[in-house]
Amino acid sequence: MDCAATDWAGSGLACLTGPAGGPPDCSRAAVLAEARRVTADIAELTGVEVDAGAVLAGRAALLGLTRQGRVCPGGATRLLRSADGWCAIALPRADDVAAVPALLGAEDAPVDLWQALSDWTATHSTREVVTRAQLLDIAAAALGEVAAAAPSVRRIDDRSQSRGPDGLLVADLSSLWAGPLCGQLLARAGAVVVKVESPTRPDGTRRGDPAFFDWMNSGKLCYAVDFDKESDALRELLSAADVVIEGSRPGALRRRELSVDDPPARPGRVWLRIGGYAGQPDRPAFGDDAAVAGGLVGDGPVFCGDAIADPLSGLEATRAVLQSLRRGGGELIEVSMAQVAARYAALPRTAPTCDAPVAAPQPPAPLSAASRLGADNAAVRQLVAERLCAPC
Repeated sequence: MDCAATDWAGSGLACLTGPAGGPPDCSRAAVLAEARRVTADIAELTGVEVDAGAVLAGRAALLGLTRQGRVCPGGATRLLRSADGWCAIALPRADDVAAVPALLGAEDAPVDLWQALSDWTATHSTREVVTRAQLLDIAAAALGEVAAAAPSVRRIDDRSQSRGPDGLLVADLSSLWAGPLCGQLLARAGAVVVKVESPTRPDGTRRGDPAFFDWMNSGKLCYAVDFDKESDALRELLSAADVVIEGSRPGALRRRELSVDDPPARPGRVWLRIGGYAGQPDRPAFGDDAAVAGGLVGDGPVFCGDAIADPLSGLEATRAVLQSLRRGGGELIEVSMAQVAARYAALPRTAPTCDAPVAAPQPPAPLSAASRLGADNAAVRQLVAERLCAPC
């Protein structure tokens, strides 16, 4: 029996891949094996053991998700047949749903939104679907449109001495899954991680099941700051930080003079930028559609895992940051979720069927509750002031 397929079935990932009501799909078993190689590298660099299977299937376990074939486990993204192939459309936000009539060229919202989208997509090429969706800021992807590539690493500043994350200050400006996962793993390795949120637009996962938000953000200092009215305070945090995790569109920070080229940097600062698509910083993306763009799907096609490009990118980003710190830092690291998915999609596939028992996803080890929005503002300001006054 194939050991990789057995591990895939036992991790809960087989429960998240395959047709709705049909047999589980083990064809992507090599994905878990490769993710375990990444977590082994993280353990070697930090001493922190990470369960790759729990990382990839943990959200589904916490939220009670299962496979739905061409509907992603979370329900907000669907694989639709186009006139010349397959594409994914994601509607996780109220604004996305509101934009559907414009996407369809209709005056009113359809009675059955997804049926109308399916009918419309079937008469258009994938290129037409994706291009029109992007104009409306809707996340959409053509199956397999992105080629595999490693994270981009570029020297941008002075190096420091080789170091690990223990005791470093991390400014985590990201939200949802990939970036917060990286911040969580750095926190487990001893870094002081500050989760930065706008008081008017906090991390969207705060509105969902608190178990997932706690899993990603427990142990971080929660700092609420108005990006427009309190930009000076945020600029000071970025100047004091040893690592910055950026998950928003770069233009939003650039307009406020808060991008990688603006705040003065400590020697060896590592700036991590996680986005959906390399070279397309303003293109919206979520974990499920980015996986489809990279071709990481099960037989059918069907969705593979739960928003799998998100946790895979979080793991890859963590390893890249740790390796940069080992080199002395002073680097900009850019991680494209679609390119990460494409790298995993290029791994050898196995037979979709497997004789091993298929286990349900298991929730990760419980963590303490994350801090409420802005709970640690005073502590963060004091920490920043001390670091800016002290020699590097």
